[in-house]
Amino acid sequence: MTPRSSLLTQSARPLYWILLAAAVWVLLRGHNEPGGGFIGGLLAVAGSSLVAITLDVRAACRLQPLAPLPLALSGVALAVLAGLFGAAAGLPFLTHRWTEVGVSTVMLFDIGVFCTVWGALTGYVYALLDDGEAAP
Repeated sequence: MTPRSSLLTQSARPLYWILLAAAVWVLLRGHNEPGGGFIGGLLAVAGSSLVAITLDVRAACRLQPLAPLPLALSGVALAVLAGLFGAAAGLPFLTHRWTEVGVSTVMLFDIGVFCTVWGALTGYVYALLDDGEAAP
């Protein structure tokens, strides 16, 4: 086993939260500017990958709200749900509208993309970094 940098090991968790905050900011800011769900999801993947590389895959899995596959599937479900709002109103699928609670279906779609990217790509990263033990 190679020696790990103690500075990087100690700073991995705070950097994770900083990257996750930046991911959420980009997700919300990208609603009206370039960016949004995909770029925010990539920032979240960067934070999870940092923890997985410096600590281990299990520590990174514990910090995620869901395991990679359920996170990706819930993102796909949110994106499909965002499209159904327009279809329920007799409009084409993915015609975006404002919901009754004041949330745009565009934002719901972006959150779905965010979760899909974060879950799918961390699943790949964790599989590549896993040392033969099953991840939780």
